[in-house]
Amino acid sequence: MRAFREAVEAGDAEAVEALLAENVVFTSPAVFKPYAGKAITAAILRAVVRVFEDFRYVREINDPGGRDHALVFTARVGDREITGCDFLHVNEDGLIDDFMVMVRPLSGLQALAEAMGAQFDRIAKEAQAQSA
Repeated sequence: MRAFREAVEAGDAEAVEALLAENVVFTSPAVFKPYAGKAITAAILRAVVRVFEDFRYVREINDPGGRDHALVFTARVGDREITGCDFLHVNEDGLIDDFMVMVRPLSGLQALAEAMGAQFDRIAKEAQAQSA
């Protein structure tokens, strides 16, 4: 999904959020239960920007004429190098309604989970403020 990739690469949080459907479901690589809704998903994505260093997309895989996209990325969390993939599904309006992230290796995922856990209170406050 070109628009999403360009918004992420430009660091444009507002443009990223504008591409999310109100009913988007975000599935984390570290948490069993998915997060539902635009406010919490946007807050999580803002936290990811704070946590990831040296983030870059390295490959884009699209379903020609379809609604499914995969964006492979590399990043660093502390001293851990990670590779991951954003799996995106867009609805009939072209907005992301399903957003699933996978990350490897396990040590990188653990570092990411710890760093994101430290952001949890801020994520919750941002999501609540946005929903109000």
